[in-house]
Amino acid sequence: MKLYNSLSLKKEEFEIKDNTVKMYVCGPTVYNYFHIGNARVFVVFDMLRRYFEFRGNKVVFVQNFTDVDDKLIKRAAEEGTTVKEVAEKYIKEYFIDAEGLGVKAATFHPRATETITEIIAIVEKLIENGHAYVRGGDVYFDTESFKEYGKLSHKDLESLEAGARIDVNEDKKSPYDFALWKAKKLEGEISWESPWGQGRPGWHIECSAMVNKFLGTEIDIHGGGQDLIFPHHENEIAQSECATGCSLARFWLHNGYINVDNKKMSKSLGNFFTVRDVAKVYDYQVIRYFLLSAHYRSPINYSADILEQSKNALARLQNCEQNIKFRASTAVDSPMSDAEKASLEAIAGKKAQLVEAMDDDFNTADAIAALFEIARIINTSLTADAISKAFIEEAGLVYAELLGLFGFETRKSAEDGNDAEIEALVAERTAAKKAKDYKKADEIRDKLKEMGVAIEDTPQGPKWKRL
Repeated sequence: MKLYNSLSLKKEEFEIKDNTVKMYVCGPTVYNYFHIGNARVFVVFDMLRRYFEFRGNKVVFVQNFTDVDDKLIKRAAEEGTTVKEVAEKYIKEYFIDAEGLGVKAATFHPRATETITEIIAIVEKLIENGHAYVRGGDVYFDTESFKEYGKLSHKDLESLEAGARIDVNEDKKSPYDFALWKAKKLEGEISWESPWGQGRPGWHIECSAMVNKFLGTEIDIHGGGQDLIFPHHENEIAQSECATGCSLARFWLHNGYINVDNKKMSKSLGNFFTVRDVAKVYDYQVIRYFLLSAHYRSPINYSADILEQSKNALARLQNCEQNIKFRASTAVDSPMSDAEKASLEAIAGKKAQLVEAMDDDFNTADAIAALFEIARIINTSLTADAISKAFIEEAGLVYAELLGLFGFETRKSAEDGNDAEIEALVAERTAAKKAKDYKKADEIRDKLKEMGVAIEDTPQGPKWKRL
Protein backbone atom coordinates (compact mmCIF):
# COMPACT_ATOMS: atom_id res chain seq x y z
CA MET A 1 0.00 0.00 0.00
CA LYS A 2 1.23 3.48 -0.88
CA LEU A 3 0.13 6.69 0.82
CA TYR A 4 0.99 10.30 0.02
CA ASN A 5 3.06 11.68 2.87
CA SER A 6 2.73 15.45 3.34
CA LEU A 7 6.14 15.35 5.05
CA SER A 8 7.97 14.12 1.93
CA LEU A 9 5.47 15.39 -0.68
CA LYS A 10 5.39 11.98 -2.37
CA LYS A 11 3.77 8.57 -2.23
CA GLU A 12 5.61 6.16 0.02
CA GLU A 13 5.25 2.48 0.77
CA PHE A 14 3.19 2.13 3.94
CA GLU A 15 4.52 -0.77 5.96
CA ILE A 16 2.32 -2.16 8.72
CA LYS A 17 4.14 -3.54 11.75
CA ASP A 18 2.62 -6.37 13.79
CA ASN A 19 -0.69 -5.98 11.90
CA THR A 20 -1.41 -2.83 13.93
CA VAL A 21 -1.87 0.76 12.77
CA LYS A 22 -1.65 3.61 15.30
CA MET A 23 -3.54 6.59 13.94
CA TYR A 24 -4.42 10.01 15.38
CA VAL A 25 -6.82 12.41 13.67
CA CYS A 26 -7.62 15.90 14.90
CA GLY A 27 -11.21 16.06 16.07
CA PRO A 28 -13.64 18.97 16.43
CA THR A 29 -13.54 22.03 18.64
CA VAL A 30 -16.90 21.44 20.29
CA TYR A 31 -18.63 24.82 20.34
CA ASN A 32 -21.10 24.23 17.48
CA TYR A 33 -22.47 21.59 15.10
CA PHE A 34 -19.76 20.47 12.69
CA HIS A 35 -19.91 21.51 9.04
CA ILE A 36 -19.36 19.70 5.75
CA GLY A 37 -15.65 20.57 5.75
CA ASN A 38 -15.19 18.94 9.16
CA ALA A 39 -17.26 15.98 7.98
CA ARG A 40 -14.82 15.29 5.16
CA VAL A 41 -12.03 14.75 7.69
CA PHE A 42 -14.17 12.44 9.84
CA VAL A 43 -15.50 10.38 6.90
CA VAL A 44 -12.18 10.12 5.03
CA PHE A 45 -10.23 8.84 8.02
CA ASP A 46 -13.11 6.59 9.12
CA MET A 47 -12.93 5.06 5.64
CA LEU A 48 -9.14 4.64 5.89
CA ARG A 49 -9.58 2.93 9.25
CA ARG A 50 -12.27 0.64 7.82
CA TYR A 51 -9.95 -0.28 4.95
CA PHE A 52 -7.06 -1.19 7.25
CA GLU A 53 -9.47 -3.40 9.23
CA PHE A 54 -10.87 -4.86 5.98
CA ARG A 55 -7.30 -5.93 5.17
CA GLY A 56 -7.07 -7.74 8.52
CA ASN A 57 -5.23 -5.18 10.63
CA LYS A 58 -5.96 -3.85 14.09
CA VAL A 59 -6.35 -0.07 14.21
CA VAL A 60 -5.84 1.93 17.39
CA PHE A 61 -7.65 5.08 16.37
CA VAL A 62 -7.61 8.26 18.45
CA GLN A 63 -9.75 11.30 17.68
CA ASN A 64 -9.78 14.06 20.25
CA PHE A 65 -12.25 16.70 21.35
CA THR A 66 -10.92 20.22 21.89
CA ASP A 67 -13.15 21.14 24.82
CA VAL A 68 -11.34 24.25 26.08
CA ASP A 69 -10.60 27.08 23.66
CA ASP A 70 -11.31 30.78 23.02
CA LYS A 71 -14.33 29.77 20.89
CA LEU A 72 -15.86 27.73 23.71
CA ILE A 73 -15.25 30.53 26.19
CA LYS A 74 -16.96 33.00 23.86
CA ARG A 75 -19.92 30.65 23.23
CA ALA A 76 -20.34 30.03 26.97
CA ALA A 77 -20.43 33.80 27.60
CA GLU A 78 -23.01 34.28 24.82
CA GLU A 79 -25.24 31.52 26.19
CA GLY A 80 -24.76 32.42 29.85
CA THR A 81 -23.45 28.94 30.62
CA THR A 82 -20.11 27.24 31.30
CA VAL A 83 -17.41 25.98 28.96
CA LYS A 84 -18.02 22.44 30.25
CA GLU A 85 -21.76 22.64 29.48
CA VAL A 86 -21.08 23.95 25.96
CA ALA A 87 -18.60 21.11 25.36
CA GLU A 88 -20.95 18.42 26.72
CA LYS A 89 -23.78 19.68 24.51
CA TYR A 90 -21.79 19.67 21.28
CA ILE A 91 -19.93 16.42 21.96
CA LYS A 92 -23.35 14.80 22.23
CA GLU A 93 -24.42 16.49 18.96
CA TYR A 94 -21.18 15.36 17.32
CA PHE A 95 -21.99 11.71 17.98
CA ILE A 96 -25.49 12.10 16.52
CA ASP A 97 -24.13 13.42 13.22
CA ALA A 98 -21.09 11.12 13.18
CA GLU A 99 -23.27 8.04 13.68
CA GLY A 100 -25.58 9.26 10.91
CA LEU A 101 -22.57 9.54 8.59
CA GLY A 102 -21.52 6.00 9.45
CA VAL A 103 -18.39 7.18 11.29
CA LYS A 104 -17.39 4.52 13.79
CA ALA A 105 -16.48 5.62 17.30
CA ALA A 106 -12.72 5.96 17.80
CA THR A 107 -10.83 3.55 20.02
CA PHE A 108 -10.28 6.57 22.26
CA HIS A 109 -11.99 9.97 22.25
CA PRO A 110 -9.84 11.95 24.70
CA ARG A 111 -10.66 15.48 25.79
CA ALA A 112 -8.14 18.27 26.33
CA THR A 113 -9.55 18.97 29.79
CA GLU A 114 -8.84 15.38 30.82
CA THR A 115 -5.19 15.62 29.75
CA ILE A 116 -4.05 18.67 31.77
CA THR A 117 -1.53 16.71 33.88
CA GLU A 118 0.16 15.32 30.75
CA ILE A 119 0.14 18.76 29.08
CA ILE A 120 1.85 20.41 32.06
CA ALA A 121 4.48 17.63 32.11
CA ILE A 122 5.37 18.21 28.43
CA VAL A 123 5.57 22.00 28.92
CA GLU A 124 7.90 21.49 31.93
CA LYS A 125 10.09 19.19 29.82
CA LEU A 126 10.29 21.78 27.01
CA ILE A 127 11.31 24.53 29.45
CA GLU A 128 13.87 22.22 31.04
CA ASN A 129 15.56 21.36 27.72
CA GLY A 130 15.62 24.94 26.44
CA HIS A 131 12.80 24.78 23.88
CA ALA A 132 10.31 26.94 25.79
CA TYR A 133 10.38 30.07 27.93
CA VAL A 134 8.12 31.75 30.50
CA ARG A 135 6.73 35.28 30.20
CA GLY A 136 4.70 36.12 33.26
CA GLY A 137 2.11 33.35 33.49
CA ASP A 138 2.43 32.46 29.78
CA VAL A 139 4.75 29.85 28.32
CA TYR A 140 5.91 29.99 24.69
CA PHE A 141 7.65 27.50 22.43
CA ASP A 142 10.89 28.89 21.01
CA THR A 143 10.59 28.07 17.30
CA GLU A 144 14.20 29.11 16.58
CA SER A 145 15.38 26.38 18.97
CA PHE A 146 14.03 23.69 16.63
CA LYS A 147 16.14 23.70 13.47
CA GLU A 148 13.63 21.56 11.55
CA TYR A 149 10.72 23.94 12.15
CA GLY A 150 8.80 24.20 8.87
CA LYS A 151 9.59 20.69 7.61
CA LEU A 152 5.91 19.75 7.25
CA SER A 153 4.70 22.99 5.63
CA HIS A 154 7.99 23.14 3.65
CA LYS A 155 8.68 26.71 4.71
CA ASP A 156 11.50 28.17 6.74
CA LEU A 157 11.06 30.84 9.39
CA GLU A 158 12.41 33.58 7.12
CA SER A 159 9.95 32.83 4.33
CA LEU A 160 6.87 32.42 6.52
CA GLU A 161 4.44 35.27 6.03
CA ALA A 162 3.06 37.03 9.08
CA GLY A 163 -0.67 36.76 9.67
CA ALA A 164 -1.03 33.00 9.18
CA ARG A 165 -2.89 32.63 12.49
CA ILE A 166 0.14 34.19 14.27
CA ASP A 167 -0.48 36.47 17.25
CA VAL A 168 1.50 39.70 17.39
CA ASN A 169 2.87 39.78 20.92
CA GLU A 170 5.80 41.81 22.26
CA ASP A 171 6.44 39.18 24.96
CA LYS A 172 7.50 36.65 22.36
CA LYS A 173 11.08 36.30 21.17
CA SER A 174 9.83 35.66 17.64
CA PRO A 175 6.42 36.34 16.05
CA TYR A 176 6.26 32.63 15.19
CA ASP A 177 6.67 31.43 18.76
CA PHE A 178 3.39 29.97 19.99
CA ALA A 179 1.68 29.59 23.35
CA LEU A 180 2.03 26.30 25.20
CA TRP A 181 0.28 27.66 28.29
CA LYS A 182 -1.94 30.76 28.59
CA ALA A 183 -2.25 32.68 31.85
CA LYS A 184 -5.72 33.26 33.24
CA LYS A 185 -6.83 36.75 32.13
CA LEU A 186 -10.31 37.28 33.63
CA GLU A 187 -12.03 36.39 36.88
CA GLY A 188 -14.20 33.30 36.39
CA GLU A 189 -12.32 32.19 33.27
CA ILE A 190 -11.77 28.43 33.06
CA SER A 191 -8.28 27.60 34.34
CA TRP A 192 -6.06 25.07 36.10
CA GLU A 193 -3.21 25.33 38.58
CA SER A 194 0.26 25.06 37.05
CA PRO A 195 3.88 25.88 37.98
CA TRP A 196 3.32 29.19 36.14
CA GLY A 197 0.09 30.11 37.92
CA GLN A 198 -3.57 29.70 36.97
CA GLY A 199 -4.08 29.17 33.24
CA ARG A 200 -5.03 26.81 30.44
CA PRO A 201 -3.24 24.99 27.62
CA GLY A 202 -2.64 26.31 24.13
CA TRP A 203 -4.38 24.51 21.28
CA HIS A 204 -1.34 22.81 19.75
CA ILE A 205 0.04 21.24 22.93
CA GLU A 206 -3.28 19.50 23.62
CA CYS A 207 -2.90 17.16 20.64
CA SER A 208 0.74 16.36 21.42
CA ALA A 209 -0.22 15.32 24.95
CA MET A 210 -3.14 13.17 23.76
CA VAL A 211 -1.05 11.44 21.07
CA ASN A 212 1.63 10.64 23.63
CA LYS A 213 -0.84 9.48 26.29
CA PHE A 214 -2.85 7.09 24.10
CA LEU A 215 -0.46 6.06 21.31
CA GLY A 216 3.09 6.66 22.57
CA THR A 217 5.94 8.77 21.22
CA GLU A 218 5.90 7.49 17.62
CA ILE A 219 2.75 6.73 15.61
CA ASP A 220 2.02 5.50 12.11
CA ILE A 221 -0.41 8.12 10.80
CA HIS A 222 -1.38 11.62 11.88
CA GLY A 223 -4.24 13.03 9.86
CA GLY A 224 -6.45 16.06 9.43
CA GLY A 225 -7.60 18.71 7.00
CA GLN A 226 -5.20 20.56 4.72
CA ASP A 227 -5.80 23.75 6.70
CA LEU A 228 -4.12 22.17 9.75
CA ILE A 229 -0.70 21.68 8.13
CA PHE A 230 0.36 25.14 9.30
CA PRO A 231 0.51 26.12 12.05
CA HIS A 232 -1.23 23.35 14.01
CA HIS A 233 0.53 20.23 12.76
CA GLU A 234 3.82 22.07 12.25
CA ASN A 235 3.70 23.14 15.89
CA GLU A 236 2.72 19.66 17.04
CA ILE A 237 5.83 18.24 15.38
CA ALA A 238 8.07 20.89 16.93
CA GLN A 239 6.89 20.54 20.52
CA SER A 240 6.48 16.72 20.42
CA GLU A 241 9.84 15.98 18.87
CA CYS A 242 11.66 18.45 21.12
CA ALA A 243 10.04 16.88 24.20
CA THR A 244 10.52 13.22 23.27
CA GLY A 245 13.45 13.14 20.87
CA CYS A 246 11.35 10.89 18.59
CA SER A 247 9.65 11.48 15.23
CA LEU A 248 5.98 12.14 15.98
CA ALA A 249 4.47 10.31 12.97
CA ARG A 250 5.76 8.25 10.05
CA PHE A 251 3.03 9.53 7.74
CA TRP A 252 1.13 12.82 7.66
CA LEU A 253 -2.12 12.64 5.65
CA HIS A 254 -4.25 15.66 4.78
CA ASN A 255 -7.53 15.79 2.88
CA GLY A 256 -8.38 18.57 0.41
CA TYR A 257 -10.72 21.50 0.84
CA ILE A 258 -14.44 21.61 0.07
CA ASN A 259 -15.58 24.37 -2.26
CA VAL A 260 -19.15 25.63 -2.35
CA ASP A 261 -20.33 26.40 -5.87
CA ASN A 262 -16.64 26.52 -6.86
CA LYS A 263 -15.62 28.94 -4.07
CA LYS A 264 -13.67 27.86 -1.00
CA MET A 265 -16.00 27.21 1.90
CA SER A 266 -15.41 29.71 4.71
CA LYS A 267 -17.30 31.33 7.54
CA SER A 268 -16.23 34.79 6.33
CA LEU A 269 -18.04 34.20 3.01
CA GLY A 270 -21.03 32.78 4.84
CA ASN A 271 -21.09 29.78 2.50
CA PHE A 272 -20.61 26.95 4.98
CA PHE A 273 -23.23 24.35 5.87
CA THR A 274 -23.56 22.20 8.97
CA VAL A 275 -24.06 18.49 8.42
CA ARG A 276 -27.16 18.69 10.61
CA ASP A 277 -28.79 21.17 8.20
CA VAL A 278 -27.79 19.26 5.07
CA ALA A 279 -29.12 16.02 6.60
CA LYS A 280 -32.57 17.60 6.86
CA VAL A 281 -32.67 17.59 3.05
CA TYR A 282 -30.43 14.64 2.15
CA ASP A 283 -29.85 11.37 3.96
CA TYR A 284 -26.61 11.18 5.94
CA GLN A 285 -25.44 8.35 3.70
CA VAL A 286 -25.82 10.60 0.64
CA ILE A 287 -23.45 13.04 2.35
CA ARG A 288 -21.02 10.18 3.05
CA TYR A 289 -21.16 9.06 -0.58
CA PHE A 290 -20.52 12.63 -1.76
CA LEU A 291 -17.48 12.95 0.53
CA LEU A 292 -15.95 9.67 -0.69
CA SER A 293 -16.74 10.11 -4.39
CA ALA A 294 -13.55 12.10 -5.02
CA HIS A 295 -9.95 11.31 -4.14
CA TYR A 296 -9.34 12.48 -0.58
CA ARG A 297 -6.54 14.89 -1.55
CA SER A 298 -8.54 16.56 -4.32
CA PRO A 299 -10.71 19.61 -3.71
CA ILE A 300 -14.38 18.71 -3.91
CA ASN A 301 -17.22 20.99 -4.97
CA TYR A 302 -20.39 21.13 -2.87
CA SER A 303 -23.65 22.01 -4.59
CA ALA A 304 -27.27 20.89 -4.61
CA ASP A 305 -26.78 19.34 -8.09
CA ILE A 306 -23.83 17.24 -6.93
CA LEU A 307 -25.74 16.03 -3.87
CA GLU A 308 -28.65 15.02 -6.14
CA GLN A 309 -26.19 13.07 -8.29
CA SER A 310 -24.78 11.44 -5.15
CA LYS A 311 -28.30 10.54 -4.00
CA ASN A 312 -29.08 8.82 -7.32
CA ALA A 313 -25.72 7.04 -7.46
CA LEU A 314 -26.08 5.70 -3.91
CA ALA A 315 -29.62 4.54 -4.72
CA ARG A 316 -28.22 2.45 -7.61
CA LEU A 317 -25.74 0.77 -5.28
CA GLN A 318 -28.34 0.06 -2.63
CA ASN A 319 -30.83 -1.13 -5.26
CA CYS A 320 -28.42 -3.96 -6.11
CA GLU A 321 -28.44 -4.96 -2.43
CA GLN A 322 -32.25 -5.04 -2.51
CA ASN A 323 -32.22 -7.06 -5.74
CA ILE A 324 -30.01 -9.69 -4.09
CA LYS A 325 -32.38 -9.97 -1.13
CA PHE A 326 -35.40 -10.16 -3.44
CA ARG A 327 -33.96 -12.94 -5.64
CA ALA A 328 -32.77 -14.86 -2.57
CA SER A 329 -36.43 -15.64 -1.82
CA THR A 330 -36.87 -17.32 -5.23
CA ALA A 331 -33.43 -18.94 -5.59
CA VAL A 332 -33.32 -22.65 -6.31
CA ASP A 333 -31.22 -25.31 -4.60
CA SER A 334 -29.18 -26.37 -7.63
CA PRO A 335 -25.53 -26.27 -8.74
CA MET A 336 -24.24 -22.97 -10.10
CA SER A 337 -24.59 -22.54 -13.84
CA ASP A 338 -21.58 -21.77 -16.05
CA ALA A 339 -22.91 -18.22 -16.45
CA GLU A 340 -23.06 -17.78 -12.66
CA LYS A 341 -19.51 -19.10 -12.27
CA ALA A 342 -18.33 -16.65 -14.94
CA SER A 343 -20.10 -13.82 -13.13
CA LEU A 344 -18.35 -14.69 -9.85
CA GLU A 345 -14.99 -14.68 -11.65
CA ALA A 346 -15.78 -11.23 -13.08
CA ILE A 347 -16.82 -10.00 -9.61
CA ALA A 348 -13.55 -11.28 -8.15
CA GLY A 349 -11.63 -9.41 -10.85
CA LYS A 350 -13.43 -6.15 -10.09
CA LYS A 351 -12.89 -6.64 -6.36
CA ALA A 352 -9.16 -6.98 -7.05
CA GLN A 353 -9.32 -3.68 -8.98
CA LEU A 354 -11.07 -2.08 -6.02
CA VAL A 355 -8.33 -3.24 -3.63
CA GLU A 356 -5.66 -2.05 -6.07
CA ALA A 357 -7.27 1.42 -6.19
CA MET A 358 -7.44 1.64 -2.41
CA ASP A 359 -3.83 0.49 -2.08
CA ASP A 360 -2.78 3.32 -4.41
CA ASP A 361 -3.03 6.26 -2.01
CA PHE A 362 -6.53 5.37 -0.89
CA ASN A 363 -8.26 6.15 -4.20
CA THR A 364 -11.93 5.88 -3.18
CA ALA A 365 -13.10 7.39 -6.49
CA ASP A 366 -11.70 4.51 -8.56
CA ALA A 367 -12.68 1.98 -5.88
CA ILE A 368 -16.32 3.14 -6.00
CA ALA A 369 -16.22 2.88 -9.82
CA ALA A 370 -15.19 -0.79 -9.39
CA LEU A 371 -18.05 -1.26 -6.91
CA PHE A 372 -20.52 0.00 -9.53
CA GLU A 373 -19.12 -2.56 -11.97
CA ILE A 374 -19.69 -5.31 -9.42
CA ALA A 375 -23.28 -4.09 -8.95
CA ARG A 376 -23.79 -4.13 -12.72
CA ILE A 377 -22.51 -7.72 -13.01
CA ILE A 378 -24.76 -8.87 -10.17
CA ASN A 379 -27.85 -7.06 -11.47
CA THR A 380 -27.35 -8.58 -14.93
CA SER A 381 -26.97 -12.06 -13.44
CA LEU A 382 -30.15 -11.63 -11.40
CA THR A 383 -32.28 -11.23 -14.56
CA ALA A 384 -31.88 -14.96 -15.31
CA ASP A 385 -35.02 -17.07 -14.98
CA ALA A 386 -33.45 -19.35 -12.36
CA ILE A 387 -30.84 -18.32 -9.81
CA SER A 388 -28.98 -20.81 -7.61
CA LYS A 389 -28.84 -20.31 -3.88
CA ALA A 390 -25.06 -20.85 -4.05
CA PHE A 391 -24.62 -17.89 -6.43
CA ILE A 392 -26.88 -15.62 -4.38
CA GLU A 393 -24.97 -16.48 -1.22
CA GLU A 394 -21.50 -15.94 -2.71
CA ALA A 395 -22.33 -12.78 -4.66
CA GLY A 396 -24.37 -11.48 -1.73
CA LEU A 397 -21.52 -11.98 0.73
CA VAL A 398 -19.03 -10.12 -1.47
CA TYR A 399 -21.42 -7.25 -2.10
CA ALA A 400 -22.47 -6.92 1.55
CA GLU A 401 -18.81 -6.90 2.59
CA LEU A 402 -17.97 -4.11 0.12
CA LEU A 403 -21.03 -2.02 0.96
CA GLY A 404 -20.06 -2.35 4.61
CA LEU A 405 -16.49 -1.36 3.81
CA PHE A 406 -17.69 1.93 2.31
CA GLY A 407 -20.45 2.38 4.87
CA PHE A 408 -23.12 2.33 2.13
CA GLU A 409 -25.14 -0.60 3.43
CA THR A 410 -28.89 -0.02 3.73
CA ARG A 411 -29.60 0.79 7.36
CA LYS A 412 -32.62 -0.11 9.38
CA SER A 413 -34.87 2.81 10.24
CA ALA A 414 -37.86 3.20 12.52
CA GLU A 415 -40.10 2.61 9.47
CA ASP A 416 -38.62 -0.85 8.94
CA GLY A 417 -40.78 -2.19 11.73
CA ASN A 418 -43.77 -2.42 9.35
CA ASP A 419 -42.09 -4.82 6.87
CA ALA A 420 -44.53 -7.59 7.80
CA GLU A 421 -47.52 -5.32 7.14
CA ILE A 422 -46.09 -4.35 3.73
CA GLU A 423 -45.40 -7.99 2.80
CA ALA A 424 -48.99 -8.90 3.75
CA LEU A 425 -50.40 -6.12 1.53
CA VAL A 426 -48.15 -7.16 -1.36
CA ALA A 427 -49.37 -10.77 -1.00
CA GLU A 428 -52.98 -9.56 -0.85
CA ARG A 429 -52.46 -7.52 -4.02
CA THR A 430 -50.92 -10.53 -5.79
CA ALA A 431 -53.95 -12.64 -4.82
CA ALA A 432 -56.33 -9.91 -6.07
CA LYS A 433 -54.53 -9.78 -9.43
CA LYS A 434 -54.72 -13.57 -9.72
CA ALA A 435 -58.47 -13.36 -9.11
CA LYS A 436 -58.61 -10.55 -11.73
CA ASP A 437 -59.88 -8.12 -9.08
CA TYR A 438 -57.85 -5.26 -10.56
CA LYS A 439 -59.80 -2.58 -8.69
CA LYS A 440 -58.73 -4.07 -5.34
CA ALA A 441 -55.16 -4.52 -6.61
CA ASP A 442 -55.02 -0.82 -7.57
CA GLU A 443 -56.44 0.20 -4.19
CA ILE A 444 -53.70 -1.77 -2.42
CA ARG A 445 -51.06 -0.20 -4.68
CA ASP A 446 -52.40 3.26 -3.73
CA LYS A 447 -52.38 2.36 -0.05
CA LEU A 448 -48.77 1.20 -0.30
CA LYS A 449 -47.88 4.46 -2.05
CA GLU A 450 -49.42 6.42 0.84
CA MET A 451 -47.19 4.38 3.16
CA GLY A 452 -44.16 5.49 1.10
CA VAL A 453 -43.75 2.16 -0.68
CA ALA A 454 -43.40 1.61 -4.44
CA ILE A 455 -44.20 -1.78 -5.95
CA GLU A 456 -42.79 -3.16 -9.18
CA ASP A 457 -44.07 -6.24 -11.00
CA THR A 458 -41.19 -8.38 -12.31
CA PRO A 459 -41.06 -11.77 -14.05
CA GLN A 460 -39.92 -13.19 -10.69
CA GLY A 461 -42.84 -11.67 -8.80
CA PRO A 462 -43.69 -8.32 -7.16
CA LYS A 463 -40.80 -6.30 -5.70
CA TRP A 464 -41.24 -3.38 -3.33
CA LYS A 465 -39.04 -0.61 -1.97
CA ARG A 466 -39.41 2.47 0.20
CA LEU A 467 -39.48 5.77 -1.63
